[in-house]
Amino acid sequence: MLPDTWTLTEDIEDFLARARDFLRSHPALHNTPLTRLEKWRTQPGAFTPGSVLFGRLESAGETQAIFYRPPTRRLTLTPLSSERADALALHLAGLGHTLAGVTADHDTATAFAEAWRRYTGATPTLRVRMHLYRLDTLTPPNPHPDGHGRPVGEQDHDHLMRWCRELAVDLGETVTIDAASWASTRFAEKTYTFWETPDGTPVSMAGVNPMIAGMVRVDPVYTPADLRGRGYAAAVTAEVSRAARAAGATEVVLFTDAGNPTSNALYQRLGYRRIADWAPYDFVYAAAEAS
Repeated sequence: MLPDTWTLTEDIEDFLARARDFLRSHPALHNTPLTRLEKWRTQPGAFTPGSVLFGRLESAGETQAIFYRPPTRRLTLTPLSSERADALALHLAGLGHTLAGVTADHDTATAFAEAWRRYTGATPTLRVRMHLYRLDTLTPPNPHPDGHGRPVGEQDHDHLMRWCRELAVDLGETVTIDAASWASTRFAEKTYTFWETPDGTPVSMAGVNPMIAGMVRVDPVYTPADLRGRGYAAAVTAEVSRAARAAGATEVVLFTDAGNPTSNALYQRLGYRRIADWAPYDFVYAAAEAS
C-alpha cells in the first residue's frame, strides 16, 4: 500500500481540480471549506494569489483530507485520525510553518493542537465549543409570531450593516463594518432575510451562504437584545431554511455555540439535528507571537 502523502500548493485552481470531488462528497461536514473556497474563487478581491497555503492528503490515489492556511495563519482542517493529525503537525512544524490556530471538528482539532504543542511549544487555548447541526424535517415554530419574512434589499443596507455590527460586538469580534469595508467582511457574500412584524418593522434577521454542492449554511441569525424571547429568531430561521429547501438544497446546516442552551434548543425544535462538535483553538508562543 502506498504511504499517505501531503501535497502542498498555493495554486487554488490546481488544488480545487484535485480536491473538489472529495469536498463535495460530504457537503454538510465540509461546509466551511466549500463556502470559503467558493468565495475565494468567485468573489473579486477576496483572494490574493500566493497568499494561501493549501494541502491535500492523498492515499491509494484518492484525496482523504485537505487543509488551508490563509494570511491569518489559522489552519482549517477536514476530519483526520489522531495519527494523521499528529503526522501533519510534525510535517508542518518541520517545514518551519507558524500557525495562529486550528479549526476543525473537535477530535481532529484537539489532536492537532496537542501535537502542535509537542512539536513547537505553543500553548493551545480552546476559543469556544461549537455544535454543527443539519436540518432533518423542518418543524415550524409553535407558537408562531405574527409577521412574515422579507428578502433584504439594497434599501435595507444601512440597517443590515448596523445589525451585523451589533452581532460582531455580541460575539467579541473586533471588525469594521461600514460601506467601505463591507465587501471584505465575512457577512458580504450572504443573502439575508428580515422577519417583520405585521406593521413592517424588522425585528430579526438570518443570512445564508450561496448554495454549493446542494448545501446551504444558515449564518448569521440575529435579533436585537430588546426584541429577544418573542420567537422572532425561530421564525426567520424557519423561513430561510424552508426557502433553502425550496431552492433545491439537500443539506441545510448551521453552527451554534455549545454553551448557549437557548439557541441549541431552538434549532432542535425546528428540526435541526447535531452531527458533529467543532473546536477552534488559538496558539500562543512563549518566545514570540505568531506572525
